[in-house]
Amino acid sequence: MKFVTFAMFPPDKAAEVAEVVDKVANTPGIKRIAQYVFQGNPFPPTVPPNSMVAITISDAESNEALAAVNYPIGLAGVANWTVPVLEMPEAGVAEEEKKYRG
Repeated sequence: MKFVTFAMFPPDKAAEVAEVVDKVANTPGIKRIAQYVFQGNPFPPTVPPNSMVAITISDAESNEALAAVNYPIGLAGVANWTVPVLEMPEAGVAEEEKKYRG
């Protein structure tokens, strides 16, 4: 199942966070599809000033695999929120949505 993780941390933790992310990068059962670090605050005023924000898209086989990545990152001082993603086709979204509506 695909997940999007939003991560927020203070810039002074960037080196520590990068080190932990490198350690968990090859965790079995989870594949990182894409990772982005914003060069500015994408969600003011929700995100405090002088915060770094990253978004990761992952494909996880289990909750345990997801936790094996998110827990060490959280211990490094990152506030992260992981949410499942419903994949929708690029065209034909209305038809896909009707299937889920019942």
